[in-house]
Amino acid sequence: MCELIGTKITYRSVCYVEVLALTTTTEHRPGKTGAQAQLSNATLLLYAIISGAAVATVYYAQPLLEAMASEFGISSTIIGSIVTMTQICYALGLFFLVPLGDLLDPRRLVTGMLICIALASAFVALASNAWALFISIGIVGSQAVVAQVLVALTAHRASSERRGQAIGIVTSGIVIGILLGRTFAGSLADLAGWRAVYVVTSVIMTCLALLFLKVTPAVQRLPSDRRTYLGMLRSMKDLFVHLPLLRIRGALAFLIFFDFSILWSSMVLPMSASPLSFSHTVIGLFGLAGVAGALAARRAGRLADRGLGQWTTGIALLLLAISWWPISFLQHSIWPFIVGVIMLDLAVQAVHVTNQSMILKARPEAGSRLTAGYMMFYSFGSAAGAVLSTWIYSWAGWFGVCILGAAVSVIALVFWACTVRMDDTARGAEIFGGIHQQK
Repeated sequence: MCELIGTKITYRSVCYVEVLALTTTTEHRPGKTGAQAQLSNATLLLYAIISGAAVATVYYAQPLLEAMASEFGISSTIIGSIVTMTQICYALGLFFLVPLGDLLDPRRLVTGMLICIALASAFVALASNAWALFISIGIVGSQAVVAQVLVALTAHRASSERRGQAIGIVTSGIVIGILLGRTFAGSLADLAGWRAVYVVTSVIMTCLALLFLKVTPAVQRLPSDRRTYLGMLRSMKDLFVHLPLLRIRGALAFLIFFDFSILWSSMVLPMSASPLSFSHTVIGLFGLAGVAGALAARRAGRLADRGLGQWTTGIALLLLAISWWPISFLQHSIWPFIVGVIMLDLAVQAVHVTNQSMILKARPEAGSRLTAGYMMFYSFGSAAGAVLSTWIYSWAGWFGVCILGAAVSVIALVFWACTVRMDDTARGAEIFGGIHQQK
């Protein structure tokens, strides 16, 4: 009987056991010092604040467009391109700057990028013409990807037992920054003008850079880690080709942030129209509901650390699909809508944290490049959701937007169900292979 049971143990199961044994000794990995492994809760909180503050700068201009256009005499058609240019610069930063985290000391890289945001924000505040405004805001957008460098640094410094939890905390900061960036900028501009937003940002980023320097040790690179910059960029293609886990989780990121953008890009349209006719300040306050959902999803990282990432993903995607039902009540009752927003943001954040935990665990030595490649899916999904949702609203109203959101959610759930076994197999093989590459 024992022999019969023994024959049922597959080679893949043996690999998983070996992988588990090897990955539980993170502190003994080459190139990871004891100081790097010690990541306190206070440091994690600081990383989350820095990440949120950096990403928020991408969204500051959106509630300020009218004031900027009025001061510089720019037409409404042209001033809207500031938002597009900022997103394009952010995407370029993901590809060209984030991979540097695997080549340079992240301590110096993050500090330099924060100082660049501070200087560029000061130039925005001092801009005397439209060209200076556009160029300075573009630089801010390109440097805001420092948040993704911090995600990779967090994964590198955290122990394997806490990696998912740590990534969840920092990623929560990013999502909160996205949700509250417009509210912060709009409220401060109402009090002191739009230039004050960038003056305050410059001061905040300088202070955060100094705090980051104080709590972050230098990362010692091994000789094998000293690749060329062009080699780093070329290796990103190899990661996509050879890591099915990255492609699967990247596709899920595209779909969930497609859904996320459908809601947050289009909800201002029915809210500002009759019968609701909310002010911009009131609309901005709905970001607090999204923050509640993002904070509630922090435990997704702990579940991923316990090997429950697939269950977390499936349940969160089901919740994402259900969330569009209460969201559809926006024009009839605001309370079901708030519940739906919390559900949607909780689901998106849970999947996002799980995705990053799984891919960064697979190849920790390529953390920055994996983060850059993964976040490209995020950028494409967010852009697609923003464009399609506003078009659908003009054609079919809020009900049409909710149908679109529910349809994308169902597609994501079906995709996960079809790839769940492939995902598990790929994850085991990639972690196993990645560990042996480090030896």
